[in-house]
Amino acid sequence: MDDEETIYFLADFFKNFGDSSRLRIMGALFNGEMCVGTIAEVLNMTQSAVSHQLRVLKSSRLVKARKEGKLVYYSLNDEHIKIIYKMGIEHILE
Repeated sequence: MDDEETIYFLADFFKNFGDSSRLRIMGALFNGEMCVGTIAEVLNMTQSAVSHQLRVLKSSRLVKARKEGKLVYYSLNDEHIKIIYKMGIEHILE
């Protein structure tokens, strides 16, 4: 990847942190994996809205999905996501 392409992908990555609904979902997933219904209940959002945001987060590799029967469980993709999220919180609270 050249520098221009790296910057493009980095900007696209951070764009996902610019939506409060996505941040709320990622924050909820700090507690472990959850299905859409549970996330919707915890965050007082519709299942449709949660599903839409999870599609965006999954396509950006910020969350991952695991299917068990008819249910799909979502979790944060890796520790990097937690670190970036926590660093953002620490920065704004300074």
